[in-house]
Amino acid sequence: MGLRNATKLMKNRRKFRWSDRKYKVRTLNLFKKSDPLGGKNQAKGLVIEKVQKEAKQPNSAMRKCCKVQLIKNSRTVTAFIPGNLAQKFIDEHDEVIIERIGGKQGRSKGDIPGVRWKVITVNDQPLKRLWKGIIEKGRR
Repeated sequence: MGLRNATKLMKNRRKFRWSDRKYKVRTLNLFKKSDPLGGKNQAKGLVIEKVQKEAKQPNSAMRKCCKVQLIKNSRTVTAFIPGNLAQKFIDEHDEVIIERIGGKQGRSKGDIPGVRWKVITVNDQPLKRLWKGIIEKGRR
């Protein structure tokens, strides 16, 4: 190690930073570019169809989900419908607001494979209050 070796070490560190995946994703904003919501927390969309996803092992339940086409960029995502018999309150062509489920590093949470979003409102009414019976579904 010589007297001016710090310059070489700094130069190498700058050069080899790009082989670190986390640095590259953060610097080039790759998450925001590939994210259907565009980095936002919530997005509005229209329900295309209701589907059921089979849970991962060791569970054997059918999780109720729906395909949602986002209004902002026309991308289609699968969103989970939380709540007991909550899928009754969601019909095709309803306007819903979805948000992230909250799995680690933007991935799916729990035993639902490939589902990273959940429905929070249907036709401007909270889904939780609908399936609890506090309010009735509004007409559109």
